[in-house]
Amino acid sequence: MRKVVSRDGTTIAYEKAGEGPPIVLLNGGFRDHTIFDQLVPELTPHCTTYVYDRRGRGESGDSPAYAVEREIEDLEAVIEAAGGQVVVFAGSTGANLALEAAMAGAPITKLALHEPYFRVEGYPKPPEDFMENLRALLADDRRGEAAEYFLDKLVGLTPEVIADWRRAPLWATNEANAHTLPYDTTICGDFNVPVERLAGYRTPTLVVHSDSTSDWMRDAARATATALPNGWGMELPGSWHRVNTDILGRVLAGFATT
Repeated sequence: MRKVVSRDGTTIAYEKAGEGPPIVLLNGGFRDHTIFDQLVPELTPHCTTYVYDRRGRGESGDSPAYAVEREIEDLEAVIEAAGGQVVVFAGSTGANLALEAAMAGAPITKLALHEPYFRVEGYPKPPEDFMENLRALLADDRRGEAAEYFLDKLVGLTPEVIADWRRAPLWATNEANAHTLPYDTTICGDFNVPVERLAGYRTPTLVVHSDSTSDWMRDAARATATALPNGWGMELPGSWHRVNTDILGRVLAGFATT
């Protein structure tokens, strides 16, 4: 992978592919750049894609003290490597991070988000001691239990679904990256849609959600789109927290190149 150095000296690893306008793809919780392995080929005939490992994951470095500002600087370093102005597509907690970066002034020409992790009225937030309990599990190196706790209390999955996750091939990645779950929790802040702050952000923003996702994710996506002056929402075919890759690729390619 290629490397850039973030402002605090942390090395961020990324891959570049394709031709056309640059688009940076930003992943959410548990994952590294490989989550976009199927999406990248859909985009490369139309765009130059940049996928990177967020700090603490894959081939990227990390720092002893976490702050959302450092992750914003990581994204800005990748944007600089991509030419200085880009379209960004971000999903899950990565969508929350992309919004924070955008509102902090990162040079994003267009923003596309997939199901940001907000909780709107009618849906419970994680318990107040969520972060404390998550950190305690990680301090004891109980990575699998920490991953389960995150999926239960923050994502809202049932025990049966979590058990299915544990049997899936990606569970090893979930445990390997469990130490970054406090990062994603921090990024989400108080889990409220920041309506007043979003009202001042005027960059064109597309917010997509799957037609088969959780109710809270669907309603969070719709609320985010509504709060943005130049935002609009789009429901696309898919499964839980996932839009069909070929359809998403066409939508993003059109969004990035027009």
